[in-house]
Amino acid sequence: MKSSKYILFIALLGICLSCSFTKDLKDGQYAVYESEIEGIEKSDKEVLYGLLEQEPNTRFLGTSPGVTIYRIGKNFYDSAKIVTNREEARAELSAIRLSLDTLPNNKKLRKRAEKLGSRIESLNKKIEFGNALMRTGNPLVILDSAETETTVNNLKGYLANQGFFESSVDFEVETKNKKAFVNYLINEKSPYILDSIYTRSDHPGIINLLNSTTKNSLLKKGDNYNQDNITGERNRIEELLKNNGYYMFSKSYINYIAYKDTAAKTIKLEQVIQKPTFSDIHEVYTIDSITFTINPPTNEFADRRIRQKYRDINFSFFQDRYSANVLASRIFFRNGQAYNRTSAIETQRQLSNLDLFRFVNISFDTVGTSLTANIFTQPNQKYQLTNQVGITITEQLPGPFFSTGLRNRNFFRAGEILEFNFRAGLEGVASATDQGVYQSSELSGGVTLIFPRFLIPFAPNSLQKFGRYNPNTRVRLSYNYTNRPEYTRNSVNGLLSYTWATSNNRILYTFNAADLSYIRTPKIQQEFLNILTTLQDNGNNLIWSFLPSFISSLSGQTIINFNKYGNFKSNKASLLRLFAESGGTTLNFLESKSNSEPGIEFANFQWLKAQVDFRRYYPVNKKQTFAYRFNLGWASPYGVSAGILPYEKYFFAGGGTSIRAWQARRLGPGSSSPTTGKGGEYDYTNEQPAEMILETMLEYRRNLFGYFDMALFIDAGNSWMIGYDAARPGADFRYDRFYKELAVGTGLGLRMDFEFLIIRLDLATKAIDPAKPLGERWVFDNVNFRRPFGVRGQTVLNFGIGYPF
Repeated sequence: MKSSKYILFIALLGICLSCSFTKDLKDGQYAVYESEIEGIEKSDKEVLYGLLEQEPNTRFLGTSPGVTIYRIGKNFYDSAKIVTNREEARAELSAIRLSLDTLPNNKKLRKRAEKLGSRIESLNKKIEFGNALMRTGNPLVILDSAETETTVNNLKGYLANQGFFESSVDFEVETKNKKAFVNYLINEKSPYILDSIYTRSDHPGIINLLNSTTKNSLLKKGDNYNQDNITGERNRIEELLKNNGYYMFSKSYINYIAYKDTAAKTIKLEQVIQKPTFSDIHEVYTIDSITFTINPPTNEFADRRIRQKYRDINFSFFQDRYSANVLASRIFFRNGQAYNRTSAIETQRQLSNLDLFRFVNISFDTVGTSLTANIFTQPNQKYQLTNQVGITITEQLPGPFFSTGLRNRNFFRAGEILEFNFRAGLEGVASATDQGVYQSSELSGGVTLIFPRFLIPFAPNSLQKFGRYNPNTRVRLSYNYTNRPEYTRNSVNGLLSYTWATSNNRILYTFNAADLSYIRTPKIQQEFLNILTTLQDNGNNLIWSFLPSFISSLSGQTIINFNKYGNFKSNKASLLRLFAESGGTTLNFLESKSNSEPGIEFANFQWLKAQVDFRRYYPVNKKQTFAYRFNLGWASPYGVSAGILPYEKYFFAGGGTSIRAWQARRLGPGSSSPTTGKGGEYDYTNEQPAEMILETMLEYRRNLFGYFDMALFIDAGNSWMIGYDAARPGADFRYDRFYKELAVGTGLGLRMDFEFLIIRLDLATKAIDPAKPLGERWVFDNVNFRRPFGVRGQTVLNFGIGYPF
């Protein structure tokens, strides 16, 4: 036994030595092992480290996995062969293009030309960045004196731009065992302060406009001199003037003169608005006419052009295929108005949002100080078929899916879009009656009609009034079939929904005026039915959720996106989602049979539901970020529901996007105890529906190398019932004990970020288990070297597509 351990140790040591960080370095070459910046007191440390031209490779146990992967890839890399293959492909492509000049309709040649074009693009990528393994890893960073000097200049330039005009930057390099330790030595000294800001211009109108917006200026007396603020102020002034009619104005007319007082360490900044080269003063331009032209897709329709004037806009269509009323509602400038760049950009964006046109171009012709606005478009394809094949996961194990959709644009010739959708998918899920993993299948299909306006009775002016908010009305009819290990469920759904957004898309609103479903569960596995029956005998009537039912609700949702959350390269982005729902509201005005009456065969439901979901993303630097989520939800049945919600309306805790140390939908509620399996440990066999959820997640994410990222996370939360549940003692929410029932899990994750696809593996272990008796809920000490995964069921591996939040 001992000898086998020694053999294993020697093998691991051999692998580490073979992957030595400084392997194959020539004489005089040194690997950059550490780069430090000393002397930072007032400057932005993160920005300064981002200016390093040579950043050390990420290391683990004395070696770099990224460098190892790169070296493996380089062993299979033959640059000369790749260049030869590219030249051969180029030669063949040139010959094919010559043939296509005489045979333009030869589909075989065209297809071959497309393949060769893709191959040449792939070979160019290999020549520039290496093969797939080389692109996944990264090359060893070798000390380069020229790069070190460039870094010094970068640091000097940044400090000067931040007002540290008298700062100095030096460096020193220490070498040891083929490793280089580079220290950059900064002496910031005192920054220069803005003593005053004065604007000089011969144009009183511009002076008055700037004075009226002084509070929005990025240049403030008493602030440190900052070149970035000067650049931002030039952009702000250009935007301000262009939005107030100064069509020909640009930031090139704004100059800054800085007068330094070296004794007082202050700067007097003069902001100069120069005269235009083509006129004596900057003029205000007014819109004189608007022309909207839709070009035909081919010359075949050129002689079928129809001209129409609506709201002083000159429309030119081919055939009578478009609604001038709808298009005019997306144009936000009018004749006689001063030019406003924001209105022009918003017009272009909202016309593009209609999804009717391939492109939208807006140009302005000048005659004196008058503008002629020209809007040019071309129709998008009438029919669009999209197919998608991929992998999906909502609970535990991934599975394949296929979806297809057919889109018919401008269906009623007023901008409507008709969509047909079909989706089929398989997944691996844990059965509610067994610890095994079973196949779950889902089929869905539907038809949706989207109107680019609010369909509101007796409100004829709503189109023009709300046009800038991208209003949409959706009418949808769909069918969904779900086959899980425990039951088979199908439903027919109808939806009338209104959506709109603020002009910058920061806030998105959705109002579901009617959400109707007829649900049936024709097949329930006998073992699962026994569980539902046992619950009913103990006072929990969850079985009613599986009766045939007609469910109606109205709901509203607001999504507030701060600083482009979802683009995880943006700075300090966050998202807030607010949701509220009232189910079975119409039953308040009808005489309906309660679910508690004997002999009930058709269930009715009434409920109120609300949810708050907040997410925040905070980058520390280019490689490290923190991400946080807080989710609070509440649902309460009332009236004829007799204390029961539709099954889809319950909250479930646990899983890859919830508390990851518990299986999907298996956590809670409260301190209720799951069934006990072999060895006396909980086996979490049953899904645990609840009426309230509280969960929070914190992640530290770091790029390792290439496509590989790692994450450390901690999750906390639980679900509860609002009232007492006799079948699950401890499931009810109580203010005096809920904080003692918060489950806590922690773990680490590996993510492969391919930009178009993110594959996620999260290994999570329970730290605090509220199902245990008080005093025994700390279970993290079950994880040790002898039991790295703790006791049975303590550690869960989650596989996911995309980030958990």
